[in-house]
Amino acid sequence: MDLRFTPEEENFRDEVRSFLAEKLPEHLSRKVKHGLAMTKADMEEWHGILHAKGWLASHWPERHGGPGWTVVQRSIFEDESARANAPRIVPFGVNMLGPVLIKYGSDEQCERILPRILDGTDWWCQGYSEPGAGSDLASLKTSAVRDGDHYVVNGQKTWTTLGQYADWIFCLVRTDPTAKAQEGISFLLIDMKSPGIEVRPIVLLDGDPEVNEVFFTDVRVPVGNLVGEENKGWTYAKYLLTYERTNIAGVGSSIAAFDRLKSIAGLLTRGGRPLAEDPLFAARMARVEIDLANMATTNMRVIAAAANGGAPGAESSMLKIKGTEIRQAITALTRRAYGPYAQPFIPEALEDGYNGEPVGPEDAGSAAPTYFNYRKLSIFGGSNEVQKNIICKMIVGL
Repeated sequence: MDLRFTPEEENFRDEVRSFLAEKLPEHLSRKVKHGLAMTKADMEEWHGILHAKGWLASHWPERHGGPGWTVVQRSIFEDESARANAPRIVPFGVNMLGPVLIKYGSDEQCERILPRILDGTDWWCQGYSEPGAGSDLASLKTSAVRDGDHYVVNGQKTWTTLGQYADWIFCLVRTDPTAKAQEGISFLLIDMKSPGIEVRPIVLLDGDPEVNEVFFTDVRVPVGNLVGEENKGWTYAKYLLTYERTNIAGVGSSIAAFDRLKSIAGLLTRGGRPLAEDPLFAARMARVEIDLANMATTNMRVIAAAANGGAPGAESSMLKIKGTEIRQAITALTRRAYGPYAQPFIPEALEDGYNGEPVGPEDAGSAAPTYFNYRKLSIFGGSNEVQKNIICKMIVGL
């Protein structure tokens, strides 16, 4: 297996770098670099720039509006975007629902929905988790009962990221309550403007209502919004999760964050010497750097296998576990590096245009909020404990 990039792939990397240098707005890259709050307008702006270039849906086939890239090109684009401090693409429509519709949806659904994802007309959110069905997703209870040409949906979803902005939500619903846990589940597309839907924000430690509760009370959904076959939704959900978990690993984002950590450790001092020269801190950084290098190699192996027609299985769970642990370790070391400067929490300092007196170095204000927010990484997308069970089952056969 050759993990080196070909000359053509290196040329593509140069093309991506040139595009980012020319088209990535400075105010967006600055927000990403310094951990400032991203508004909906910010996310829409970058979405529109990538769509205009034809690079938004990097893993969609050309017939549906994608660039027709190879898996290696997609990886290069994601890595270079992270290094340039580009905003991450809002994943729910482009990276999650899109691939499911392309593989399992009807022609009518693809023709109707995919263009509206690309041009930003419709924002999507994900309706998977419930109060009693997070990591144990198959125990979900939100029901969809067939009534003529509609399903009547009742139940609750929670931890719905950016649900306050969404026009539509793709949901796992139980259509056969008598079936076993992973059977009797269907994949349904629901208009968030439908009567009977209520969205309640969940305010996180940093004061941001990033996630929400969504309640469904006798919500009527056309049968035509069912994706694939009734009671086969678990198959589609697992397919979607392979994209989500690999994306959560965030190899490029971790490399960019670690580069920033090294820069911070070279500038801040302890005992009159750069923090990077402190033996204990340097050892902690070295451990993360070794893990990151190993994960990057594993990621390349997965990419190489995919380039030859393979599909990620347990590897996506492995990357999800290690990737989230590394990103959490980097935020922990960043917070530790800033020391007492990371302790004061000034919500306004995370907003663009804040002119207050800085407590410490420029990025110190976002160190603690980012650290606490990233505790979620090892939980959402299937907790790391569940991923270990998947690995044991698929590889060891336990």
